[in-house]
This record gives sequence, C-alpha cells and structure tokens, in this order.
Amino acid sequence: MSVEHLDVLIIGAGLSGVGAACHLKRLCPDKRFAILEGREAMGGTWDLFRYPGIRSDSDMYTLGYNFKPWSDPQAIADGPSIRRYIVQTAAEHGVDRLIRYRHKVLKADWCSTSATWQLLVQRGDDSEPLRMSCQFLMMCTGYYRYEAGYTPEFTGREEYQGTFIHPQLWPEGFDCCGKRVLVIGSGATAVTLVPALAEQGAQVTMLQRSPSYVINLPQRDALSNALRRVLPETWVYRLARGRNVTLQLVFYKLAKRFPNLVRRVLLGLVRRQLGGVDLRHFSPRYKPWDQRVCAVPDGDLFRVLRQGKAQVVTAEIERFTAQGVRLKSGEELAADVIVSATGLQLQLFGGIAVSVDGAPFEAPNSMGYRGIMLRDLPNLAVVMGYTNASWTLKADLSSEYFCRLINHLDVIGMRQVTPRDRHGEVHPEPFLDLQSGYIERASHLLPTQGDRVPWKLHQNYLLDLALLRYGKLEDDYLMFSAPQSAEQTVLMQP
Repeated sequence: MSVEHLDVLIIGAGLSGVGAACHLKRLCPDKRFAILEGREAMGGTWDLFRYPGIRSDSDMYTLGYNFKPWSDPQAIADGPSIRRYIVQTAAEHGVDRLIRYRHKVLKADWCSTSATWQLLVQRGDDSEPLRMSCQFLMMCTGYYRYEAGYTPEFTGREEYQGTFIHPQLWPEGFDCCGKRVLVIGSGATAVTLVPALAEQGAQVTMLQRSPSYVINLPQRDALSNALRRVLPETWVYRLARGRNVTLQLVFYKLAKRFPNLVRRVLLGLVRRQLGGVDLRHFSPRYKPWDQRVCAVPDGDLFRVLRQGKAQVVTAEIERFTAQGVRLKSGEELAADVIVSATGLQLQLFGGIAVSVDGAPFEAPNSMGYRGIMLRDLPNLAVVMGYTNASWTLKADLSSEYFCRLINHLDVIGMRQVTPRDRHGEVHPEPFLDLQSGYIERASHLLPTQGDRVPWKLHQNYLLDLALLRYGKLEDDYLMFSAPQSAEQTVLMQP
C-alpha cells in the first residue's frame, strides 16, 4: 500500500490548528503540510459548542492571532463570530485548501530507523484506514474529548422524566421558552448559559455545589473602538493586545501574591452588582486563581438575577427525582430541563494512540519541555494555551517556536530533535497549577513539568515571548540526530 509522505502534519483544524498552519506557511514556506480534521467543519471548539450564549471567556484582542487583528467592536465575542474569524484567517492565508476533513488519526508511531511519524488515518466511512507519514507532527487537538463532556454519576438520574442535556451536545433548535431550567454548575459554561436561557424566556435556576469567582467585564472595548476612528486597525489591535496582556498578567500575579486582598476586591465588585442577591453564592472557599475566574460580560448574569429571571442555589444534590432533583437539605427543585454544565473530560493527543517504535508512549511518565514538546518524544509539538490567560497567546508562541526548530534542523543537517533529561536531574512537579475539577479528575493522564528551565511551565506570556521567540534553540536537553536509514519507510501495522 502506498504511503503519502509530507514534511509536517497538523492534527486539528480549530483555533490552534489554523494558527499553526499560518505560522508554518509563513516561517517554513518550503515545507509540504496538511491539516487533518476528524470532524466535517473547521473551528474546533467554536464549531462544536452550540449552546445558547456560547462566547469567549477572555477578550479577543488576546484570544485572536498575533498576526490577524480582531476588528469586531465586541471584545468578548460570541461563538459564531469567533468561528467566522478562524474561517476568514484560514482563507486569507490559503490554508483552508490544505484541510482534509473527516480524517481521524487513529495511531501515530515514531519510527527511529526512518526518522518519521507513521500514521493510521480513518478517512470518512472508508472500510480500510489509510497510511500517511511525516517528519514532524503538530498536535493541535486541544485538551478535551469532543465526543462527550463530563457528567457525574447522579443517583436516580434514570427516574427523571424531563429533558437532560450536556452543553457540549446541545440539541439544535431546542426551545426553552416558558420552561423551568435547572443548570448544574458554577463555571464558565454555567455563567454563560444562565443569562442566555433567561433572555429566551426560561425560568432558570443555577445549582452549584460551591461558588466560583466572577468578574464583570465590558463586552465592548470603548477605547479601542474610539481609536479605530484615527488609527490603523493593526495599531489599535497591538495597543489593546499589549494592554490586556499586561493587565491579565498583573491580575494573576497579584492574586497569587496577595490572595486575600484580591478576594476582597473581587467580592466587593460583585456586591455592587448583586442588589438583593445573597453574596454567599459568589464567595468561593478557595483563593483567586486556584481555579479560573469567570468573566461576565456587561454584568448579564447579575442583571437577570436582579430582575428575578434567574436564581442561584448553593447546595449538594442527594438524588434525581421524576420531577427534578432533591437536595441534601431535603428541598426539591422541580425542572422541565436539567443542564449538566459540569465540565469537560480531558484527553491528550485527541485520543490518538501514540507510540515510539511500536511501544506505547506513556504521557504521565513524561515531562513537558517548554510547555510544547514532551521528553523522549521526537519531532512532535503539543500546541496548547495558557490556563491563566488567553489560549492563543501561548499557542501562537508554541507554533512559532516549533517552526524555528524545523528550520534549525535543516540548517544543521539533522532530521530528528528529542527533549531528554539524560542525567535525571530535573525533578517533576504537577503540570498545571489549578484545582479545577476537570484537571484534578485527569491529573493521572497528564505529563509533569520540571522544577527548572526549560522544563518549567511559566504561565507568563512576556517571559515565554522572550524565551520562545528570541531565545536560543540548542541547550543541554535537546538532542539532535540524523538517523542513517532515514530514507527507509517502515509501515505501521493496524
């Protein structure tokens, strides 16, 4: 069977994958590459999620690409607008023609003798998977399972006679008008759904086991919109981007250094928005930025609470009943619709079975290198974003860095680059410094980070900008090599 070989394969045509393709085309113009997308459409998260109110949880001046200004007046944008931005970017840079839809990668095996990745790919409904190979692999698959979100094991759920929905699989055209809707959760999805459903005419209750920190942010950036009248779009974008990156970083650093002060400030801002609503529903037990802080654009959540279109209940569920849920307090909440906004299921590599010379690669036993590559895994980048700032800030830097590595290999006449800790001197630490449920549930699936540069995950855009865009490529941990049998092709068995 013939095997198509490309220089680079990008897995995933979402925000990260399209961005990686644009960087690759700009920085490595001689490389032949394609984007493999398992679904039928571009956009990733922003095409998959269709629940009411779906929007960004950070401003688009930092969630947008560093090479493509966001020109929409809305700084916190809805899902369809973000997807249009991704599609437009792909078309402008000609990478839309390089996307192969309904190409789901099943296996990826690194072959040391040929210094290539050997892929097994399911194409549409074909009875037999096809085989592809590449020198470099860029995983732009995000960090969660697309097939289903996380739903706890609710006692008595089978007894419930109403409609049960997870936001990740929202039914198209579902009408909530006039219905009693119970949203279980307190994170970014829940605080987005509640005002959107309330505005559709539903009577909404947000049931949370514990509160989250929320902050009111303007949906439109008044200063940037004013500057557009006198300055070029690129200037406006860069000014807003620089300002917001700095504000995000300062806020995060203050929260970590002075958590009690930041807590008082956040709760004070919420108190002014709530009116007669009990502040305890927005007073978390944890410190700011132990979990992500939820953005509420133009105070929409607080508005529907003040208007009586929605309410918040802080309690634990004892069991589901035929008509709704019974709380451990004995109170019953009736609901025509229950929405389980209970989070995501983390998944590394998009569910692809990754191996090295036929031996399964155990990610939990590995360690992240610069937050991009993994120890002992050659020629592969995992393009992911920040947890304390906009996703695309790190994704852009990661793609640029990997493109620099690809070019550097050509310059020095090598074909393979592998992060290694040859002396075992780097001590492991948890990969992510967050206590969010979806991270704690999947901690056993994630690699670690190290206790020193370049294994340390900084979560600091300005520092990463200096290290990844301008820092030297060769160090004591990156091993470069040129296998003698690189012209051979070893096929992987299905």
